[in-house]
Amino acid sequence: MTKNTHDADVTFIEALAKLLHDNDLTELQVKREYGEDDSLNVRVSRAAPAAAPIQVAAPAPAAAAPAASPAPAAAAEADTSDPANHPGAVASPMVGTVYMQAEPGAPSFISVGDSVSEGDTLLIVEAMKTMNHIPAPRSGKVTRILVGDGDPVEFGSPLVILE
Repeated sequence: MTKNTHDADVTFIEALAKLLHDNDLTELQVKREYGEDDSLNVRVSRAAPAAAPIQVAAPAPAAAAPAASPAPAAAAEADTSDPANHPGAVASPMVGTVYMQAEPGAPSFISVGDSVSEGDTLLIVEAMKTMNHIPAPRSGKVTRILVGDGDPVEFGSPLVILE
């Protein structure tokens, strides 16, 4: 590889890092083909920001202990209020753009209340000009759709809740 190609690659990688930062992405992967036996594979990623520290209240006096029994139910409810923690969440397998139908003007693949079978297409995530059909991982009923047509998504973002 010549020095000019090396310098161009460094500039390209720096541009990818800037794109990652400017669009608040966590990961970006690109393959650049130079010839039959010459290519550049680049994966730029960064750690997700650390969660804010959780503040814990001081323990209640012993007399209030029986009233604390509903707390486990409240904690379980808090876990499912975040769609990413919901047991029926279908996560995005890649970074891309969501499309709810096969082509403009066509009916959506799913609507809230629809029953789907394992393997049915829920939506499409476009990544690098490739349309990736996202299948239902199990049969169930669509209770929430967490993304809209044309929305950008990141790897692991919750897309749909199936119950």
